[in-house]
Amino acid sequence: MKRFYKEVTTAPVEGGWQVFLDGRAMKTQGGKPQVVPAEALAEVMAAEWRDQGEDLDPATFPMRDMVDYGLDGVAESPAEAIDAIVPYGDTDTLCYRADEGDSLRQRQDEAWEPLLAAVEDEHGVSFARAGGVLHAPHPEDTLPKLRAHLETMDPLTLVAVQNMAALASSLCVALAALKPDADIDDLFGRANLEEDWQAKQWGWDNDALARRDARLAGFRLAAKLAQLVRA
Repeated sequence: MKRFYKEVTTAPVEGGWQVFLDGRAMKTQGGKPQVVPAEALAEVMAAEWRDQGEDLDPATFPMRDMVDYGLDGVAESPAEAIDAIVPYGDTDTLCYRADEGDSLRQRQDEAWEPLLAAVEDEHGVSFARAGGVLHAPHPEDTLPKLRAHLETMDPLTLVAVQNMAALASSLCVALAALKPDADIDDLFGRANLEEDWQAKQWGWDNDALARRDARLAGFRLAAKLAQLVRA
């Protein structure tokens, strides 16, 4: 599609902020008013439109796409989004570690235990730790308590958490990324510790490194959405 606009602006509207193209208020891909809660988020979305060339590239609107998913889908059925997120707590990668004595185990314990313990303390839950890949069920109140916490989140934050949990294979990492002082790259590195450790032993191949870079970029973007919602 050819670029069809010249001026991109943002302005306050009822309920938040909205992007305007040549004075026309933008809508979601589902046809709803594309109203976001913070000016900073609207400005990031506006920048995606400003950065387009003569031809629009649909792949270069990642923030808009996450927002539209939140407004069109999650806002209408938050329970479905939460249903998709909770399993990342049930099988959280931080709970599954190498066997005792394995050279990887100490690194996992050092990197992962503080994150798990922080979530346990904050939400009054307990996680089972296991050596190997066999499923280790958590105490029966853990997942309901995590679900109750997710139910307090707005739709756009749920989108961010869903994306981060999927990319990290960890709900605990996603929740840690919501903290104002979170080191996003460090959190992703901790979640990706086993893959990175293997690569250090045997070396990265180009395809695997490209996939890691793409996942990190997606994790950063989702974390940015969560941050901007609160800006």
